[in-house]
Amino acid sequence: MKLVKKFFLIVLTFIVLLVLFAFGYLQYTKPKYEGEQSLKNITKATTVYFDDFGVPHIYAANQKDAMTALGYVHAQDRLWQMELMRRIAPGHLSEIFGNPVLKTDKFFAGIGIDENSAKAVAQLDKNSPTYILANAYLDGINQYMEAGVTPVEFRLLGITPEKFTLKDVYNIFGFMSFSFAMAQKTDPLLTDIRDRFGMNYLADFGIHGEFGTQKLQSFKGQYLEYSKISQSLTSMLEGSPVPAFIGSNSWVIGGAKTKRGQVILANDPHIMYSQPGTWYEAHIVCPNYEMYGYYIAGTPFPLLGHNREYAYGLTMFENDDVDFFEEEDNPNNDKQYKTPEGYKNYTYHQKTIKVKDSAEVKLNVKTSQHGPVVTGLLEGLSSKKPIAMTWTLLEQKNQILEAVYQLSHAKDLADFHKHIELIKAPGLNIMYGDAKGNIAWITSGKLYKVDKSVNTNFILKGANGIDDKKEFLSFAKNPSAVNPPWHYVYTANNQPEAIDGYLYPGYYLPKDRAMRIDNLLNPKNNWTKEEVSKMIVDHTSATAQTIVASMTASVSASNFSANEKQALKVLKEWQGTNALKDLAPTIYNKWLYFYLRDTFEDEFGKDNFKLLLSTHIIKQVIENQTQNAASPWWDNIETKNKKETQSDILTQSFKEAIASLEKQLGKDVNQWHWRKVHQVEFQHPIGKVKLLSRFFNVGTFPIAGSNEVINNQLFIYTDDAEITVKGGPSTRRIIDFSDIENSLSVLPTGQSGNPMSTHYTDQAELFVKGKFRKMKLNKREIEATSTKLVFTPK
Repeated sequence: MKLVKKFFLIVLTFIVLLVLFAFGYLQYTKPKYEGEQSLKNITKATTVYFDDFGVPHIYAANQKDAMTALGYVHAQDRLWQMELMRRIAPGHLSEIFGNPVLKTDKFFAGIGIDENSAKAVAQLDKNSPTYILANAYLDGINQYMEAGVTPVEFRLLGITPEKFTLKDVYNIFGFMSFSFAMAQKTDPLLTDIRDRFGMNYLADFGIHGEFGTQKLQSFKGQYLEYSKISQSLTSMLEGSPVPAFIGSNSWVIGGAKTKRGQVILANDPHIMYSQPGTWYEAHIVCPNYEMYGYYIAGTPFPLLGHNREYAYGLTMFENDDVDFFEEEDNPNNDKQYKTPEGYKNYTYHQKTIKVKDSAEVKLNVKTSQHGPVVTGLLEGLSSKKPIAMTWTLLEQKNQILEAVYQLSHAKDLADFHKHIELIKAPGLNIMYGDAKGNIAWITSGKLYKVDKSVNTNFILKGANGIDDKKEFLSFAKNPSAVNPPWHYVYTANNQPEAIDGYLYPGYYLPKDRAMRIDNLLNPKNNWTKEEVSKMIVDHTSATAQTIVASMTASVSASNFSANEKQALKVLKEWQGTNALKDLAPTIYNKWLYFYLRDTFEDEFGKDNFKLLLSTHIIKQVIENQTQNAASPWWDNIETKNKKETQSDILTQSFKEAIASLEKQLGKDVNQWHWRKVHQVEFQHPIGKVKLLSRFFNVGTFPIAGSNEVINNQLFIYTDDAEITVKGGPSTRRIIDFSDIENSLSVLPTGQSGNPMSTHYTDQAELFVKGKFRKMKLNKREIEATSTKLVFTPK
C-alpha cells in the first residue's frame, strides 16, 4: 500500500512540476511591451508606446528606423501568423501540417505565384524607398527571430525559423489576390448546368448582370487640389489555415453632408474569421511622415490607413480576373494542344513539396499558352480535357509592393489616384477622403473586354482563337467617382454601372447592403461620427421584407399547424432586423435553406448544391427566382408524372423548416431567438484540435447581423441547429476629419496573436456588441495611457 501511495505521489509531483513548467514557459513567451531592447541597423533610439489595446505608436528619427522597429514589434505579436501567410502561395504548408493540406500545396505550388514573386523582386529598384523600407521591416522581423521568444506554435509543430525575404512579401500579397477571386468557384459550376440543362435554367442566375445589383455610379469630378474544379478549389480554400478575403463595405461622406462640414470615412473589409485576426495596427511618427496603418502579417506597408491629411480603405471589386480554358490535346500526341496556328507543345516543370512525417511529393506542372493546367493540380476531377487557368496577376507586371507604398505616402488625391494604376490584380474598390474635402471611390485592376460572343462566366474554348482574345483597357476606363455632386461615395461589392456601354463582368454581390447604405446616406445631411458608428453595425435587410412577401404570398397555408401559422405571422410582421432577440431571422434563414434545397438540389446533386451555397451567385438568385412562377427550377426532376409548382415547393419547404426548428429549439415559437442559433467562434488553426481549443480559440459568442446586411455576418445556409458565422468585418473604422484624434476602430478579437498577451482577446466583447475604441494620434494621450519600449542602436 505504501508503494502505491509513493507511486501516486511521484506521479502527482511530476504532473505539478509539468504544469508549473508549462505555466512558466507560457509566461516567458509573452510579448515585451516595456523596457529596453537593442536593435541593429537603427541610427537613433526609437521609442514605441503600446497603448491600452496593444497598438504600437512608433516615434523614430527617420522612416528606416521606424520600419525596423515595426518589423520587430509586428513579429513579437504575429510571427506565427506571418509564418502561415508566407507558406501558402509557394506550397509549403505540408511541411508543418502534413498530408491534410497537401492538396492545397499542390494547387498553389502549381499555379506559379512563387515564380511570379521572384520575378517581381528581381525587377525592383534597389535604390527606391520601397525597396529600402521594405527590407528594413524584414530586418526587424529577422532580428526578432534571432533575439526574441519562439512562438508556442513553432514548438508544437517543430518549425525551424527561417529568415523572411521580399519574395515572402509578394507571396503573401499573391495569396491575398487569389482569395479575392470568385471565378474558381463559379465558372465550372455554371458551365456544368448550362451543358446539362441549357441556358433556360440560367435565366434566374442573372449571369449577364441584369438583376440583383445596385449599380455604382461613376463621376469624373475635379480634384480640390487636393463543378468539380469548383468543388476541389472551394474545399481547398475552406480547409486552408489562412483566411480568405470575401467582401466589404465602405462609404465616404463629403463635408456638405456632415454636421461639422468635414469628411467622414467608414470601412469594414469582410474576411473569413480567424484567430489571430487579419489586421495589425501600428502608428508611425517621423519628422517627415505619419501614418496610422493596418498591416497584413509579413507585409511592410498598410492596406488601410489614415493620418491628419487623408484616409483610405478598401473593399473587393469582385471583377472577373480569372478565366478557365478547355484545351484540345493532339489526338496523336498528348504533349501538344491545339491552337489557331496549329499544335503547340505543353511546357513542363517539376516541383518538390516537403511533407511532414512523410516522403517528399514530386509535382509535375503542365502549362499551356493560357497558363497552368489545373486539372493536374486538383483532386477528384473527371474532365477528360485539360483545363488551363489564366489570371491577370500572372499576366501583368506585378507592382503591388510599390503601389501599397505609394498609397501610404501619397501627397494628395491626384498622387493617390495615379498610383492605384500600379495594382493590376486584385480588383479593389479603394475609398479615399481627406482634410481638404476630397472624397473618391476608385477601382484598381487591369480590366479587359472580350468578344461579344464570349461569356466569361463559363469555361472557355482554348483552341478557337476567339474566347482568349482580350482588349485590355486603359486605367482611365476603370470605374470611379471623384467628388460627385451628391456628396458621398459607397461600395458594398456591387456592380458598377456600364462605361462606354460595357458592363464589366464579375461576381458581384446582391443589392441588399448597397441599397441599405444608399437609402441611409441619401436623405441625411448632418452626419456625425457617432451616427456613422451606429450605421456600420446596422442589421436591417433592405430586401428581406420583399422576399418574405413574395414567398408567403405563394404558400398554401390552409392545412398549417398552429406553430406554422404563428411562424408565418412572425415573418409577415418582420421589419427585416437581425437583432439577438428577434425570432424572424431564425425562421427566415431556416426556410431559405429548405427552399434552396428543394428547388436546386435535384438538378445540382448533393455535392454541387453544397458548393452552390458557398458562392456569391446564390445570393443573387433568391429575390428574383422566388418571384418567378415560371422558373424551370420549381419542378423536381426526380418525381415522375408530376410537375411541381412555385406554391408546392415554397409550402413544402416552409413546413420542413418549422419541423426542423421544433426539433432543434422546441415547440415554443417565442423561444426561437436569433441569439440561440447565430454564433461566432474565432478559431486558431491549432485550435481545431479539441484539447487545445480553449487555449487558442476565442468565443463562442452570440452575434447580431446576418448575410448581406451592413453588419454582414457571413454564413452558409444550413439545417444545422447552430448557424456558424464564418466571416465578417475584419475591422470597423470610422475616420472623422473634424475630430481626427478621436477616430474609432475595433478588431474582432485583439491586436496580438500571442495567446498569453492581454491583447489576444481584449476587443472581442467590444466587437460582438458593436462598440469601438479610439485610434490615438495625440502624443500626450498616448504617453499617458501606454507602456514604453525603447529600441537602442546596437
